[in-house]
Amino acid sequence: MFAAFGRRPPRVVWRPERFELSDGDFVDLCHLGPREGRRVVVLHGLGGSAESPYVRGMASAIAGAGWAVTAFQFRGASGALNRRPRLYHSGDTGDIAEVARALRPSAEPLIAVGFSLGGNVTLKLLGEQGADSVFDAGVGISVPFQLDVCADVLARGVAWAYGRFLVHALQRIVWHKRAQLGSRIDVAAAMRARDFRTFDGLVTAPLAGFASAADYYTRCSSRAFVGRIARPTLVIHALDDPFMRPGCVPEPHELAPSVTLEASPHGGHVGFAARGERACPAWYAERRVLRWLAERYD
Repeated sequence: MFAAFGRRPPRVVWRPERFELSDGDFVDLCHLGPREGRRVVVLHGLGGSAESPYVRGMASAIAGAGWAVTAFQFRGASGALNRRPRLYHSGDTGDIAEVARALRPSAEPLIAVGFSLGGNVTLKLLGEQGADSVFDAGVGISVPFQLDVCADVLARGVAWAYGRFLVHALQRIVWHKRAQLGSRIDVAAAMRARDFRTFDGLVTAPLAGFASAADYYTRCSSRAFVGRIARPTLVIHALDDPFMRPGCVPEPHELAPSVTLEASPHGGHVGFAARGERACPAWYAERRVLRWLAERYD
């Protein structure tokens, strides 16, 4: 909660770009730092954007180390309604793969850093592509390894309020796109949804071509893909993450040799606030990613 609502992230002056996708839709990108050379692509979480505090913090830290940074915003996440009748979801790897291929000629190396939903997409894409990955390496932070478990956790207890907040963020997109989506989903029922299983069954699954919410969760959970990753990958996770249970974390035998999973006792969800200088918090995930990049590319 402190990281989400109490942090004062650095000011970032983005260079915006509207990237036209091959299916006639678009995603909005935000660039920072050098225009060419080694590049990190940052993927936000559900309900986030390039302006999320954790995205701005990570982008500022990485650009400060001399890297080019691109904040990738999923369809509709930038505030501009996308053209096609679809919403982004936790297994939506096609758009980021297309953007990465376009960035590839001017980026060496090309690294993905994903938070939460963006982390699930990052690990899933790396697993799908294996040795042919368009990214040279990846980082996943606070990854929801098992979507069904996370949906259930967010439907009850202390996590319920935040789950409701995230569902409402998606409902706002549905409402703004209701004229476009109305022939494909039951908009009125979607607006009454109070949890992810209901919303995903009514909206995510039919729009993305899944048979049901359960089918979507099974096919898109990154836990099923971490054993196929062939590129160097760091996963930063907190065992006290309130959005999931400790049992969600893959066992060592499930991980590919190229994957390093660091699970700390504390850190929350996309939090990892640490004691810094002059009573100011330091942000462990940013420092860890910078150190990991330096170990490989400096």
